[in-house]
Amino acid sequence: MDVSLGIPTVRASTAGDSHEAAAALHAGARDATRAELDQRAGDAPTAPGLLDRHGRLGTDLRISLTDKCNLRCTYCMPADGMDWMPPPSLLTASEVVRLVDIAVAVHGVRDLRLTGGEPLIRPDLEDIIAGVRSSHPDLPIAITTNGIGLTRRAASLAAAGLTRLNVSLDTIDADTFRALARRDRLADVLAGIDAALAADLHPVKVNAVLMRGENDDQAPELLAFALERGLDLRFIEQMPLDGDHGWTREGMVTAREVRELLSQHWRLVPDDVPRGGAPAELWRVLPLDTDPDSDTDSGPDSDPDSDSGPGRGSGPVADPDAAPGSRTDAAEPLGRVGVIASVTEPFCSACTRTRITADGKVRSCLFSHEEFDLASAMRSGESDDVVARMWQQAMWLKPAAHGMDRPGLDSVDYVQPDRTMSAIGG
Repeated sequence: MDVSLGIPTVRASTAGDSHEAAAALHAGARDATRAELDQRAGDAPTAPGLLDRHGRLGTDLRISLTDKCNLRCTYCMPADGMDWMPPPSLLTASEVVRLVDIAVAVHGVRDLRLTGGEPLIRPDLEDIIAGVRSSHPDLPIAITTNGIGLTRRAASLAAAGLTRLNVSLDTIDADTFRALARRDRLADVLAGIDAALAADLHPVKVNAVLMRGENDDQAPELLAFALERGLDLRFIEQMPLDGDHGWTREGMVTAREVRELLSQHWRLVPDDVPRGGAPAELWRVLPLDTDPDSDTDSGPDSDPDSDSGPGRGSGPVADPDAAPGSRTDAAEPLGRVGVIASVTEPFCSACTRTRITADGKVRSCLFSHEEFDLASAMRSGESDDVVARMWQQAMWLKPAAHGMDRPGLDSVDYVQPDRTMSAIGG
């Protein structure tokens, strides 16, 4: 079995396979994976926990439920021609619940996010959430979704035990949405956000990717929309995981540019909540005319020659009348905004994430070129202890950053993985 470089070749059995043939297939995959892990990660600690060689502990679990999506966002998927995972290869609801049980009970995982593709495509999503919730009443459970279908399911997801969700929304302009998502579904997404709020799924976070020349000028409009509705907005730098392999460093809108765009309309103040291993750097959003000398204010990017991240200072200033956000008392923040700078301000050294693909492979790093098969181990009858040890060994091999020994998504050394974002899981 090839456990490296993209989507593994071993799949679950088709409908025509016998039970014996399927069992043999999974046993072969299991044995190959175990041999690989024993050879390369036999020195992994045996104490519980998903520790890697760089001292990071995996406590944030992300499980993808499908590679399919009902949108075709340009920064994620090609317009057509996707080679979908065979349905039998996808983790079943019971397998997802089992993996979560192992992660929490054995390895001390403290947070779960269900991703895709689009997780709402799974008709058994409520069953998965309810199954996890019944065993882990205090575990935070989130999903990342495009919001299409939330109008019908937000209430049932909340009843099943969903804690919170992130909705991908790059624009509130219908024409721009149609161009970016290649589908005319903005009204459905906005209705889904309203349904999530009505179901009391708080906080509702919004993820936005800015594309140069397409929606980068709409960043202030999007933040005003989020502030008005009490949403937590996160701007994410476009990463080189697109299906068309068209990403360029020059075409990407950087975190610094995002902060500068927003600072023309609001004053951004570094949030005082410790970031920890969170991917987003948070900023409190205040009216533009907030006293720059107050002890609560230190705006972004005070050094115009620095490209190393947020600094201290007042930030760019513009006419307060230009601000699209509503004005309140200067002492009261209007809300918060986050910026996830995976490319230009990487945070790999603090990463706490461990990922499982929709076909049951451990992917220790979003940008990794290798992954290890847990699904075949479960399907060939291995115990929880064996699966837990394989998972532990796979995480021990986690690369330092961006699938390499150092950060560098914009370097000549970076090679984009064969799997696209939709096939990896966010």
